[in-house]
Amino acid sequence: MDIERVIDYLSLYDGRPLKIMEVCGTHTSAIFKNGIRSLISPKIKLISGPGCPVCVTPTAYIDKCIEYASDDNHQLLTFGDMMKVPGEKGSLSEAKGGGDVNVRIMYSPFEALELAEKNQDMTYVVAAVGFETTAPAYALMIREAASRGIKNIKLVMALKTAIPALEWICENQEDIDGFICPGHVSVITGSDVYEPLAERYGKPFVVSGFEAEHILAAVYRIVKQIEDGVYRAENLYKNAVKREGNLKAAAVLEEVFATGPAMWRGLGIIENSGLYLKDEFACYDGGSRELYKDMKLPEGCCCGDVITGRMNPDECPMFGRGCDPMKPFGPCMVSAEGACGIWYRNVH
Repeated sequence: MDIERVIDYLSLYDGRPLKIMEVCGTHTSAIFKNGIRSLISPKIKLISGPGCPVCVTPTAYIDKCIEYASDDNHQLLTFGDMMKVPGEKGSLSEAKGGGDVNVRIMYSPFEALELAEKNQDMTYVVAAVGFETTAPAYALMIREAASRGIKNIKLVMALKTAIPALEWICENQEDIDGFICPGHVSVITGSDVYEPLAERYGKPFVVSGFEAEHILAAVYRIVKQIEDGVYRAENLYKNAVKREGNLKAAAVLEEVFATGPAMWRGLGIIENSGLYLKDEFACYDGGSRELYKDMKLPEGCCCGDVITGRMNPDECPMFGRGCDPMKPFGPCMVSAEGACGIWYRNVH
């Protein structure tokens, strides 16, 4: 595909206005980094989607993590991007600063195995947040814990699957014309999973890598499909994404997890979008199924509108005025994949 021809085509596009959702936060970051918006027609609007797992994690989850980290003989293990996410009673970072909680930043969930084996009087609670990309690591860790007879590990899970969320978007956001599918998630799921969505909703779903030419090519194919009136799933990231996905990862997810309803911050409860431990691994569950209860966003928070493409982050009244990376009001300003944080670093 001649990238210069692609840029000429997109910059000169003068058809009806289009809204294209880049589902993944890494795509949002790459769009800014490479100045993609300056290369395409203003009639093609790129909007953010619910592809940041931290951003769609409900407030109740943070509160549960703080509760566990406050218990005697318990230590919470979490990735660093969860530390500043606000709960109803503050963030893990604030609680740790007050000396009230036992929190350790991890770099891999497998750290829990060695810690638990060495310190059997301590229960290690792992904050498991992510999509299909990271879920296999948690599944492998739990399978290994079971095989080694390690019992002092708990998972508090906010593991979700992306396809039900895309279906929710299609059902509730009819003005979105096409989707740049999440590259990392697609490595696990494969590209075939988008075919039923393309057929059912009459919209293009294009899997893309993260370089500038990858994203421009994806936007080009979406616009061409719309102009041609032929809607299908396309895979432009074939060096990493297979049609069938990663079958080994899929097998371990099937072995360890079952699906159920999950709460998505700003979207609500989406059926069959959450991953939960199967009965044979229930002794490792930290009460995850209790966390899909309904809840409202804090007053003034527009995260729900941002991750569904109803507004750009800089259109939120709190953007840079009461909500910034140093003192975030919502998780979209915290995570490296959060749309608000990405926009703040690039346009504020």
